Amino acid sequence: MTFFSVLLALIIEQVRALSTHNPIYNLVRSHAEHTAQGFDAGRAKHGLLAWLVVVVPFVLVVAIVYYVLMRINILLGFAWNVLIVYLTLGFRQFSHYFTDIHLALNNDDPNRAREILRQWIGIDTVDMPVQEVVRNTLVHAVVASHRHVFGVFFWFLMPIGPAGAVLYRVSEYLARHWSEPGPDRSPEFSQFARRAFYVIDWIPARLTSIGFAIVGNFEDAIYAWRTYAKQWPDGNDGILLAAGSGALGARLVGPLAEPSSVDTLDGDHEAPLPVGSDCTPRTLQAAVGLVWRAVLLWMLLLMMLTIAVWFG
Repeated sequence: MTFFSVLLALIIEQVRALSTHNPIYNLVRSHAEHTAQGFDAGRAKHGLLAWLVVVVPFVLVVAIVYYVLMRINILLGFAWNVLIVYLTLGFRQFSHYFTDIHLALNNDDPNRAREILRQWIGIDTVDMPVQEVVRNTLVHAVVASHRHVFGVFFWFLMPIGPAGAVLYRVSEYLARHWSEPGPDRSPEFSQFARRAFYVIDWIPARLTSIGFAIVGNFEDAIYAWRTYAKQWPDGNDGILLAAGSGALGARLVGPLAEPSSVDTLDGDHEAPLPVGSDCTPRTLQAAVGLVWRAVLLWMLLLMMLTIAVWFG
């Protein structure tokens, strides 16, 4: 049932992508924002309490509904699985930025590509070289593909099923949203959310990186992983980007004369990563192939696991 739940959710998501402003997402955003406003008193322990207040209710509700529906009818449980995977996947929520940037560069319109990139990741892209536009696009696409697809897959396969997918996506959102600077947001408040998501994402990030290595340039991916992953401030993102860089044969980071001229996912400076060739618009197409091959690899493994359970 797990395999068919994921397969059907993927198909539905490709046919009709979920808007980022749908009622469910708005509910999570509103709850997270109101909780932060009520709990943020400048102490790390307040961040822990706020995280529990946001995450636990969503996870419990999804788990209880799944248990009740399975007791009533297995088809109802299947439908609930499909719905939750569909809601927690976000393949098309970031891929349209990627596709539009790719299309703009193919049409020789770098200014349009710069504007789309600015809208996506919020950095200054005025007069940014095309190579840097491609590089920044790839960096964020690699991380987004993991957090919106492969990380969800992993936690959905855990014994808690759809509740695991919700745990992953809500935790990812809190770690990202509560870390954004604001006049009413203390730095200490987001510490637990970031640490919790790091732990939750530790295994999925490594499995995704292994997947990139298998379907890409294996030797270069493993070499980059072992040699350069620690050059990022976030260990999980570092492994993803290093392995992705090697798998693509593309230099996702530097070398640059002035590291301070580059923005990163966390706002810190990037270290040079001399792996592969310089990024070009053709690298974007290679990245599309890499991600889809990784998706097919996960689906193949899941199908084999399902068959093994059936005949076991």
